[in-house]
Amino acid sequence: MSTSLPRSFREEKDSLGFVQVPATAYYGAQTARAVENYPISGLRAHPQLIRAIGMVKRAAAEANLELGLIDETRARVIIEAANEVIDERWNDEFVVDVFQAGAGVSFHMNANEVIANRANEILGAPLGSYQHVHPNDHVNYGQSTNDVFPTAMRLATLLNLETLFPVLDALAATFRAKAGEFDGVMKSGRTHMQDAVPIRLGQEFAAYGLAITKALGNIAHAADSLRELGLGGSAVGTGINTHPNYRALAVDRLACISGQQLTPAEDMRWAMQSHACMAEVSGALRGLALEVIRISNDLRLLSSGPNTGFAEIHLPSLQPGSSIMPGKINPVIPELAAMVSFQVLGNDTAVAYAVQAGQLELNVMMPTMAYNVLQSITILAHMLHQFDVHCVAGITANAGRCQQYAESTVSLATALNPYIGYAKAAEIVKESVATGESIIAIARKQQLLSEEEIGEILDPKRMTEPQMPLEAAKHRDKSVG
Repeated sequence: MSTSLPRSFREEKDSLGFVQVPATAYYGAQTARAVENYPISGLRAHPQLIRAIGMVKRAAAEANLELGLIDETRARVIIEAANEVIDERWNDEFVVDVFQAGAGVSFHMNANEVIANRANEILGAPLGSYQHVHPNDHVNYGQSTNDVFPTAMRLATLLNLETLFPVLDALAATFRAKAGEFDGVMKSGRTHMQDAVPIRLGQEFAAYGLAITKALGNIAHAADSLRELGLGGSAVGTGINTHPNYRALAVDRLACISGQQLTPAEDMRWAMQSHACMAEVSGALRGLALEVIRISNDLRLLSSGPNTGFAEIHLPSLQPGSSIMPGKINPVIPELAAMVSFQVLGNDTAVAYAVQAGQLELNVMMPTMAYNVLQSITILAHMLHQFDVHCVAGITANAGRCQQYAESTVSLATALNPYIGYAKAAEIVKESVATGESIIAIARKQQLLSEEEIGEILDPKRMTEPQMPLEAAKHRDKSVG
């Protein structure tokens, strides 16, 4: 063993031997080993996961203090250090790669060491001494990675979802506002990418808003499954080395600290073995992503052009769209929305594989569950804010183009069915397609209906609302008789 170290390092010892740790680091030997073992992605723990594990450590210390399991001096400095972790003061000290040892042992020890070193510093001891507070014996008293990490993962997901929900509410509200703004804009509907009966542009946007609201509800419902926690289960869900009252007290303290509704799991073994709740939340995020892809594709189609596409709406112009074609403007935010949503779909696949990969008393694939679900929430929240503010809110209607399509769609003939029958209406459609004449012009030329009837029947706005064409049926029956 070397008797002297560079000034930039200190020497610590763990169960495997001596380790060099950066002198000013608040983490310790096990974290330093993890940094060396897992130089995989350069990605670090999500800030909400760091906050969540700080909350878990504070809740455990408060419970252990109340139960008389840790003396007040140690408990108070652990709580103070954990509060600083919650406040994101030490995020730079969480240096373990997101792809690491199974179950998140390295991340958990990173937290234990940072809190222990900071607690010792508060008491006047040097970093790395663990003179008063030890990472395992005190910060981790009555705990295991196997109950702490899944608890922190669930809590972090709940906390991060609080950043997504208001964004979804705002986006749905913007779509509703646009629905009102565009309510009088008539256009052709399209099914199978072919002309269909008229619809109001506002009706399309109202449906988009409802899709976002429904997706939000699905995510919120799935999130409720995260609220049952196995904290107190210790190594295999039996609660070994924990006080009988610790489990309920620690979860209660964690609920107070986090502001989340949390309860002890019905079965601690189940909470350790199964992470179906993460699959449920990830699946709900996937559902949102699918809706966003669909809506963003619609907006790209509706705004296509300006001269050779649909050109029914105008998207805000945000940046030049080509390095070679002057004046070209691209639908960059809907493109962004689709790409971010593709990433969410991929993340959900990784979560699904991880959730099914548990064996017996533990699923060790939790770090990838945490990383992918938290990333999905974060990138969706950021992207959908941009989608709302820099795209949807600035959309305008090309009312003239929409009206032209509404009047020229061959499916206007659908309104004639109750009056002249499907077969005759189909003949008019064929003639319209062959000659380029509108349905209205052909119906007038053939004197199938009076001008008053034509005006009423072929009014595109009337066709966008439910009707009971009883009089039309009588007219048809009379004409047939």
